[in-house]
Amino acid sequence: MFDFLSSSDDDLDEDQYGADLTSAAVVYCPYCGESVEIPVDQAGGEVQEYVEDCAVCCQPWSVRVSVDGDGVASVSVNTLDGD
Repeated sequence: MFDFLSSSDDDLDEDQYGADLTSAAVVYCPYCGESVEIPVDQAGGEVQEYVEDCAVCCQPWSVRVSVDGDGVASVSVNTLDGD
């Protein structure tokens, strides 16, 4: 489950981090091939790696998020075994 702060929060805002904190990316499940929208926490650091289950087939993904200096996120998902 994800708990996001909106850009209207007083403590964390777009001006402080230079990016919209609540964005999403559409990825394709490496198991079932379905497109799935996942939230991206651009304030979570330049490189983030975590495991998330597909919302369609429930198989686990290895998710890697890279955020560049302009706040643009690049997201990739792979099987946990690296195939």
